[in-house]
Amino acid sequence: MRFPTVVSRALLAAALVAACAAAAAAQTGRVGGTVKDEAGNPIKGATVTAENPTASPSSFTAITDDKGRFSIIGMRSGQWTFTATMQGFAPESGKLNVQTIGAPNPPITFTLKKGGGGGPAGALAGVNAKELQGELAAADQLFNAGQYDQAIAAYKAVLAKAPAVTAINLQIAAAYRNKKEYDNALAAYNDVLKGDPNNDKAKVGIAMTNLEKGDLKAAEESLTSVASAPGANREVLYSLGEVKFAKGEADEAGKWYQKAAEADPAWGKPLFKLGLVALNKGDKDGTVKAMEKVIAADPNSPEAAQAKALIEQLKKS
Repeated sequence: MRFPTVVSRALLAAALVAACAAAAAAQTGRVGGTVKDEAGNPIKGATVTAENPTASPSSFTAITDDKGRFSIIGMRSGQWTFTATMQGFAPESGKLNVQTIGAPNPPITFTLKKGGGGGPAGALAGVNAKELQGELAAADQLFNAGQYDQAIAAYKAVLAKAPAVTAINLQIAAAYRNKKEYDNALAAYNDVLKGDPNNDKAKVGIAMTNLEKGDLKAAEESLTSVASAPGANREVLYSLGEVKFAKGEADEAGKWYQKAAEADPAWGKPLFKLGLVALNKGDKDGTVKAMEKVIAADPNSPEAAQAKALIEQLKKS
């Protein structure tokens, strides 16, 4: 894929306020691109998701048309993670700092490799991809407006037309999680795994749903085997750190955050959490150094904004 270019609550609150204020002032942006196979052929019916947990809306979904093209409109400025998935191909992800003013955002090109999901490549055979794209965008609008029941119904209607695009279940699961209907969320994630057994987003989703449900043991068990396997991705490693942190095992959490940071040195989230681990230990100097690493590695991220605010608070204390 080519991508151009015991915690102190008062301190964290100040950091979060600074980040939220920056987000509120942002405009919205558009990102488009194409999804192709290794031979350069366009892939019709691939699912492209854009995610930024600190933005509002925080996620968007698109389906590629006959020429493998997709377009997502309405994103806030900031660091977004884009993922392309398609049955029969291994998923591909990467980050882009989305801009809402000035020059247009550069296009993204995904090149998916065969393997990893099974199932037919022609997921939208006989289906109007442009029409489906519009229906999916409407479902996203409902989701982002907090109308989760309507969003679930809309996503299921899209899925009924294109059952091979099982990644839509990720959005259905997210809606159920927001409704705190955790068993339904788990069922939706498992529907993803039926079509794509190696989908790490679904595996992470299952773990985090169990965490939200209060079942720390299940959350830990569902992630540990995946995180311990060779080539575990950054999201899996980071999520296991989150589970350990929730259990109060700060040192263990730090080990997994460190692994996530090593998997993607330019990712601010695990570096920021390493700073919080140091803060929990009362290590002021260690916290400042960790936060400086966040700013250096991922300067345009929400975590960098929070890190700057936290450093200022620490210097005043």
